[in-house]
Amino acid sequence: MYESKPWLKYYGEVPESIDYPRVSLYRALMRTVRKNPEAEAWDFFGTTATYRQFAAEIDQCSRALASLGLGCGDRITISMPTSPQGVIAFYAANKLGAVCSMIHPLSPPREIAFYLKTARSRFALTLDAFYPAFAEAVAFDSDCPLETLLLTRISDYLRFPVRLGFWLTKGRKIKPVPPDPKVRWWQQLMRASHPDVEPVEVGCDDLAAILYSGGTTGVPKGIMLSNMNFISEGMQAAEWGKMGGADSMLAILPIFHGFGLGVCVNAVFMGGGKSILVPQFTPELVAKLIRKKRPSVMVGVPTLYDALTRDPVFLKTDLSCLRGAFCGADHLPRVVKEKFESIVRGGGGELKLLEGFGLTEAVTAIMCMPLGEYREGSIGIPFPDMLAKVVEIGGTAELPPGEEGEICISGPAVMTGYLDQPKETAATLREHEDGRIWLHTGDVASMDSDGFFYFKLRIKRMIKSSGMNVYPSQVEAVLLDHPAVEQACVIGVPDRAQVERVKAFVVLTGASQAGPDMEKALIAHCREHLIKWSCPREIEFRSELPKTLVGKVDFKKLGEQEKARLRERGEYAGD
Repeated sequence: MYESKPWLKYYGEVPESIDYPRVSLYRALMRTVRKNPEAEAWDFFGTTATYRQFAAEIDQCSRALASLGLGCGDRITISMPTSPQGVIAFYAANKLGAVCSMIHPLSPPREIAFYLKTARSRFALTLDAFYPAFAEAVAFDSDCPLETLLLTRISDYLRFPVRLGFWLTKGRKIKPVPPDPKVRWWQQLMRASHPDVEPVEVGCDDLAAILYSGGTTGVPKGIMLSNMNFISEGMQAAEWGKMGGADSMLAILPIFHGFGLGVCVNAVFMGGGKSILVPQFTPELVAKLIRKKRPSVMVGVPTLYDALTRDPVFLKTDLSCLRGAFCGADHLPRVVKEKFESIVRGGGGELKLLEGFGLTEAVTAIMCMPLGEYREGSIGIPFPDMLAKVVEIGGTAELPPGEEGEICISGPAVMTGYLDQPKETAATLREHEDGRIWLHTGDVASMDSDGFFYFKLRIKRMIKSSGMNVYPSQVEAVLLDHPAVEQACVIGVPDRAQVERVKAFVVLTGASQAGPDMEKALIAHCREHLIKWSCPREIEFRSELPKTLVGKVDFKKLGEQEKARLRERGEYAGD
């Protein structure tokens, strides 16, 4: 019932609509710089930058990148943890009219080669520790477009005591980078003198970044996001969370992910707050940062909040600083929500852990529970200027309240399309009878009469492990590449710690090979070609796999069998 917008009465102080600047993302950030020049923009283990200093770093980085040849329309792959360098480079590239391709810094060489070629990136930024993976990626594909590899060290933005500690524990273990004509060093470029560059005048609807998601084939799709996508989603999220100059948010989620880049970083800057950059999540580190940095807002995935509730430091921390906590990327179990809220109350705070919904095709979050509201199992209502409705699966007809169907969304945060995949784009972005372009999310939900949405399940076959997407067909393809594997099927198994863990069912070419040694060998094989969370945690060998009536492997039946086995053993972690 999107036409009548029944949820408007729940917005409170959040406006129904927002006046977005029709400029580049860089120019939108400079608006915040002019408003709050001396406010702190980010904090990285005690190294801080005001908005004025942040702008100066971005401008210097843009001059350095331009001196290397990066220009309007070029692509630069950013393969960084959540850190100053990755954030600075993101906005610096935007100033030049370049497009950032954001990938996970732990991607294996074969995936790096795929991303570089897909985005047509002539430039890349990563840590010195990940140089070997990039070097192997370049060697792996003779058509790799990479010309310049910009390297930085995580210690480049650490204060002396922290830098020394990093060196003693991790830094000294990083292998020296060998001579390579492609390599340029961040620290040298940021200290050198370069010709000034003016911001490139790009349209607000022009491409700003490429983020990645899996397709129905398991091959990652490049999601094209415009300047307006980031500006609108960032301003919407900032308004929703009432983010202002006195606020700070823990940027726990990675910047290659829409949630991390769109909310933890960009939304904070659109609102003029401070982003506390966290390069790697551990409950111990986050608990210590909350105790020391006193953030006012935090966002995360269910497994993050679950882990915090088990951390002894967090249990003893003064939590009166927290005024808002939001959860997305997966279903939030009620037990986790209630336990977290109870701990916060015990720590002197008073808040509700609010659930939301989003997807990378709209940058990230596009709806959430209002600050003063709670409804059991609801993912909330749409952000200002975002429309949402539930339609019949496979069609466009809107369903009445209470009926389950596919969530469709429309508004300024919706992507421009999938990179070089017009058929996938046309299937996902569809014009409805109202003349609007609607994004078909592939997620099943219902809506009540007040306009609150309730997520049910994903239409597409996908596994959510620790808040990250795992695409079974991608894992199966790697397993089938092993000479000992005849058939493979991968499913997600309910898990208390990870929400789902990856399990593979395998038929071997020779049944006598089955056993613990083969299981270890196949898991090791997966780790060579897949990122960590996509690798199976266990493998079950079978003589045959169940089939559907049309002869396909019946993954649903395998899932049902696994749940039944876990229930029988008292280990089932589902609802």
